[in-house]
Amino acid sequence: MSDGDENTELAAFQAALAAEHAAVYGYGVVGGRVDDRRRGEAKAAYDAHRARRDALAREVRDLGGRPVAASAAYALPFTVHDPADAVRLAARLEQRVAGVYADLVRSTTGARRTSAAGALREAAVRAVAWSGQSVAFPGLAERAGEGTGTGTDTGTGTGAAGAAPSGSAATAR
Repeated sequence: MSDGDENTELAAFQAALAAEHAAVYGYGVVGGRVDDRRRGEAKAAYDAHRARRDALAREVRDLGGRPVAASAAYALPFTVHDPADAVRLAARLEQRVAGVYADLVRSTTGARRTSAAGALREAAVRAVAWSGQSVAFPGLAERAGEGTGTGTDTGTGTGAAGAAPSGSAATAR
């Protein structure tokens, strides 16, 4: 792999790590607002995102990078007042994470690509469970008009998980 390919791969892993940090934060909000019937589902998703976050941090280090740190707080894409909003936020988090994993699939090969595809599939399944809707190409269709999903999109949260670091210029949707 050339240095340019390695840099692209590392940037995609960093974007996925940033998305997972935001998803972990977002699920903290979801868990606090979702009704008892779906609290177990929220906890399972929270745990899955924590595990992916930790695995991504290891991958970044393996690629010679310094893992991007989590922000102290994130601006959510909308205010979460009730269980219905919490469910909608969970679906949005999963859709955004799927988009970043689609980028990671595109940027990797071999075992890393297989792992990224598995993470994309898991996020897509959780997005369907939360939203009740599916799309033909998870991670791609949801991002139509949202940019690259690298965490630098404007006006879409982070593009990574629907939450931007607190104090950012991201707008709520």
